[in-house]
Amino acid sequence: MSPLLKIRAERDQMSAIERRIADFLLENAHLLRDYSSQQLANALGISQSSVVKFSQKLGFKGYPDLKYSVGQAVARGGGAEDGGNGTEPRIDDPHAALAQDLWHLKALAEAETRLINPPENIDAIAHAILQAGKVFIIGLGEDGIPARAFATRLSMLGIVTVHYVDAILMQAGVSSAAPGDVLMVFSEHGRQPALCQISRLFRERVGRVVTITRHTPNPLRAHADAALLVSAHDERRHIEPLLYQSALQHLLDLIFILLCDASEERRLQLDLNFERMQDLLDH
Repeated sequence: MSPLLKIRAERDQMSAIERRIADFLLENAHLLRDYSSQQLANALGISQSSVVKFSQKLGFKGYPDLKYSVGQAVARGGGAEDGGNGTEPRIDDPHAALAQDLWHLKALAEAETRLINPPENIDAIAHAILQAGKVFIIGLGEDGIPARAFATRLSMLGIVTVHYVDAILMQAGVSSAAPGDVLMVFSEHGRQPALCQISRLFRERVGRVVTITRHTPNPLRAHADAALLVSAHDERRHIEPLLYQSALQHLLDLIFILLCDASEERRLQLDLNFERMQDLLDH
């Protein structure tokens, strides 16, 4: 994994001095080879030890190892994972550059999101869903779109799913929760007090709460037994939501595949439901 991806993913959790170093590296990665740790410290007005500690916090032995790793990432193409198919866009395609840039940003958001969600955490969430008697799902506003889509997928697998788009109805619905049930709460920013209250009530009934939010600290995550985190950043307000939705969908797709691979019975149920749906469409 590129150190630049790791820096971007962890930036919001860093101290003020660490963010200054991180921002400099992200904006000037191609120039880092010309900087010693002391020169970098002087450029930022900080101590040399701060640069060394920053490098070690990222998992490197010291600044030289970090500088070498960043240089390798830049040589490979700016730190993003190479996912191209080796084909060049048509010269006369007016959307080629726009499409490539958007694809690159989505790939970067997906890579950052994968980095901050350990495999064992994702496996544990998938296992909890499979073992649950019922899976409750809620998302308000735009968060309701991925929530509804995921609830539909779980239902297709034969998993008992209780889906609400209204916080008041969900508060009533959780009264039927039993130990071992799972509540999945979709909230990009995790700030809705109603969802925090629902999560607290659900945990009181010995259910497991899984929150799906951005990776930045938020009140909702305080009520979670497990959290799915999304990292997607862009200064353009019309672009950032697209990156969030793309990275979130990729994360949910991964969990869905794990659920399918974990149970042949579930896969057979999915196939059967697809056949029934097709029969209805054909008649």
